[in-house]
Amino acid sequence: MGEEAVHFSVVDAKDCKQSAFEVGDKTYVICRSDDDLKTSAVKIHDKLTQTWLSPTILGEQPLLTKSQSVIPVSDEKILVIEKGVPLNESIWFLEIDTPFVKQQRKIKETEVVSWSKGVIGVGQKPVVISGPSGVGKGTLIAKLMKDYPSKFGFSVSHTTRSPREKEIDGVHYHFTERIKIEKDISEGKFLEFAHVHGNVYGTSIEAVESVTDEGKRCILDIDVQGARSVRASSLEAIFIFVCPPSFEELEKRLRARGTETEEQIQKRLRNAQAELDQSNEPGLFHHLLVNDDLETCYENLKKLLSLDDDQEDSDDFFNKEDKETASYSIVSKTDSEILLQSETNEGKNGAIHLLALDLSSLSGGAPGRTRGLKIGSVNSF
Repeated sequence: MGEEAVHFSVVDAKDCKQSAFEVGDKTYVICRSDDDLKTSAVKIHDKLTQTWLSPTILGEQPLLTKSQSVIPVSDEKILVIEKGVPLNESIWFLEIDTPFVKQQRKIKETEVVSWSKGVIGVGQKPVVISGPSGVGKGTLIAKLMKDYPSKFGFSVSHTTRSPREKEIDGVHYHFTERIKIEKDISEGKFLEFAHVHGNVYGTSIEAVESVTDEGKRCILDIDVQGARSVRASSLEAIFIFVCPPSFEELEKRLRARGTETEEQIQKRLRNAQAELDQSNEPGLFHHLLVNDDLETCYENLKKLLSLDDDQEDSDDFFNKEDKETASYSIVSKTDSEILLQSETNEGKNGAIHLLALDLSSLSGGAPGRTRGLKIGSVNSF
């Protein structure tokens, strides 16, 4: 027998509809106003201390509807099914104790929860490519983007440094002010960030989501500090470090660019040496690529990414019916799946339409996304 779904709505004196559910010693309440369906709040009642908490809420919030069905998936997150919207827009998770939430709770020194959209289909893992300045990683990424435009999407990083000649805002980098990026970092909007050469660089959660939501494999071009931060996050990725054939060759390439002063070159060389030393850190990078000859290195990169295979970028678990507006309720839950029942569409001869939400293949996407959800039809009755 599966667990009975927590599914109820109450109205308080302020006419604010609520959905409540218990996890451990806490009760979580999602409250929304009938006057403004886009306004929501999450309240936490600690049963041990008999106190109410108002947590900091991170992540993109769901399109709030007048009714939803909710159930705890684990001690880390709650499944929320919003009704009256397309199925692929209705599945959300309220993260209450995931690694990302724990990290943000520690940083902010307050209670934190985070919304995470359920994404149906298993996309290939993002690719993190690191390496010192002048090693040629930008050229390798550009070749991937040119040869496989429908497979890969580039995560555009943010930086506080000034644009170089011919660099375009939003294409090469999101050029921003230090005060703005530091504010966004403090609000948990960045997957990773680092101070490099006196400037702030970072990858926003939104930048990664925008690529993966297009069905493309996300490429992140970040330094070793950033790679370490991503490794510690919930994002499951392939980590590749690109090395020069020698330190002397790297210096030669940096000088050949002709874009920096001698002082800047010396700073980059010092940082490059530190990154090369850190590249052998156990458990950080899956692969090391030596860029001695560009074409040879590129072919090796393609092999690592299995680009000779005919594997699809992502699985499509939708049919036309799933994309139409519908209302689903949670019927029951087991360790591996959750059973959903349609409240609006009946099958032939009045049969009840059921869907099984497979939880066994869930994987971590960027904070704000829970990927790998599979939906299968269940015999109607």
